[in-house]
Amino acid sequence: MSQHAKSDHPTDPLPSAAGTPSPADLKRWRQYLADERAEASVYRDLAQNRSGEERSILLALAEAEGRHEAHWLRLLGGHAGKPRPASFRSQILGFLARHFGSVFVLALAQRAEGRSPYAEDPSATPAMAADEQIHEEVVRGLATRGRNRLAGTFRAAVFGANDGLVSNLSLVMGMAASGVGSQVVLLSGVAGLLAGALSMGAGEFISVRSQRELLAATRPTQVTLAAAPSLDIEHNELLLVYLARGMSREAAEHRVKERMGMLSCDCDPSLSLHPESTETPDQHEAVGTAWSAAASSFCFFASGAVVPILPFVFGLTGVAALVVACVLVGLALLATGGIVGLLSGTSPASRGLRQLAIGLGAAAVTYLLGMAFGAAVA
Repeated sequence: MSQHAKSDHPTDPLPSAAGTPSPADLKRWRQYLADERAEASVYRDLAQNRSGEERSILLALAEAEGRHEAHWLRLLGGHAGKPRPASFRSQILGFLARHFGSVFVLALAQRAEGRSPYAEDPSATPAMAADEQIHEEVVRGLATRGRNRLAGTFRAAVFGANDGLVSNLSLVMGMAASGVGSQVVLLSGVAGLLAGALSMGAGEFISVRSQRELLAATRPTQVTLAAAPSLDIEHNELLLVYLARGMSREAAEHRVKERMGMLSCDCDPSLSLHPESTETPDQHEAVGTAWSAAASSFCFFASGAVVPILPFVFGLTGVAALVVACVLVGLALLATGGIVGLLSGTSPASRGLRQLAIGLGAAAVTYLLGMAFGAAVA
């Protein structure tokens, strides 16, 4: 294996000027070795849950990490010692890959590949640094497939939960700042939860059904098949039908002749189109999809909106209840923002803090408005 690595990287640098690695070098190389082994294991574990091309890609990545492992083994020589534990990040990746194998793991792996230290480490070859950059793009491509599969559901979940968190916290904060009692604040929060969740569900239902109806209205009908035999050969608007559908004039004229039975052979197959599909959309599927979207939006909103009222449900009142509500909502916003960061391959911390700032900022503004309103009423 070391001979393979040597042939791949013939210009490997010497460990140090004197040819003897320092204790710091040995420690760093052992950690690199442990991480390479862990990353190769992650890709192999992910490959077990995949098939076809994705499985082959993941196994190829594991093989590449094995070549990097061989490089560090060659530099360490007899100093490799006992296997070191992988970094905490690599251990988390391994656990997730073994037990879940989801797009979250690929998103984390993408981020890990993008943060490789090999470009700044003279002990790593330029080819190894380039490998890590390519690996990041490979994993990005694999993760994109998963992101595309859950994009709609994920958008609805993040939007619904955050809307519930922020809107109901703002409502609770505004009502509390106006000076009303805790019972009124709780009832307002429950009303906000139900009203918001029902509104989200109804809006999502209408949105999905309207989109389905819009697409159905744009789908071509079979009128050209039914009406063509009865049309006047010299004077008819069949050509306009195909021009309106976006066909070139040449192709449209060819298609008209086919429909009117004026062509006994297909003289130019490139201009022919298959007859329009006679399949009709499954209305039961359309209605079911709309109902599923509505139920999901209702649940996502409600799951977020219930968090700000929990302190009041368990008997807390006044400032203590507001502080606990803000803490709970803040933690939930950090979590949802962090998940967005993980899936997008960016920093979970920055995305979480962004969600936190937006949510608590909106609640603070509503609190100030509630104070002003309460003072005006008083």
